[in-house]
Amino acid sequence: LKSQAPGSAEELRCLQVLNQQPEGSSLEKLSSSQGCLKLASTIKTYVATVSPGPGEDGELLVAWRSYFNTSEGQLPPKIAGKPSAHLTLRPQSLAQDGRSQRSGNLSQSCRHAITHWGHSSLHSHVQNMTYRAGRLRVEQPGKYYVYSQIYFRYRGAGRDSGPQLVQCIQWQPAHSPPVLLLKGVGTKCWAPEADYGLHALYQGGLFELKAGDELFVSVSSLAIDSNDAAASYFGAFRLDL
Repeated sequence: LKSQAPGSAEELRCLQVLNQQPEGSSLEKLSSSQGCLKLASTIKTYVATVSPGPGEDGELLVAWRSYFNTSEGQLPPKIAGKPSAHLTLRPQSLAQDGRSQRSGNLSQSCRHAITHWGHSSLHSHVQNMTYRAGRLRVEQPGKYYVYSQIYFRYRGAGRDSGPQLVQCIQWQPAHSPPVLLLKGVGTKCWAPEADYGLHALYQGGLFELKAGDELFVSVSSLAIDSNDAAASYFGAFRLDL
């Protein structure tokens, strides 16, 4: 309508009259001006083409009021988006015995659960999901694409450098033990003279999830680089398929 009507003084007056009418008013009661009635009829025809069966004049006024407020620089209410989350790695810590705290019955090769993710920064967000202690909780059921990348940074050489790199994405239904969804493995042999070795593992997949299900990431070692938010991350988003 904006492109169709540049807006003369008379048209603007009519639009203001339309915007000020209470919901449920009849178009014939808006004004005695034939020009205003013609403009109102044009708007009604337009709304009918973009809205399924508006039918009543009152619905036209509600639709037009939303349009008019937006044209005056007032944004319409924000519509809630689809569930999604993108988390970035934060510094991890080991328990006093040198191992991370177990998260259920995890395999030996992927036993260290990552419990610290950044979830409210420039690089991260959580929308219509819940984050707590390293876990993403699904609030709305559906098909979700789940993904993660871990940037391993091993220092030193020999067996203590931990050459086997394993990254797992775990799914834990309500009141059930964790289930392995995805597993990525890399075995590296660093050069003896290297100060450190770098390797990134990425994986992702589509899964049917229910409300209350939780997702988390576990790794073979917490000797990982936590200084680069673009390198290590974990997330999920729902797809309407």
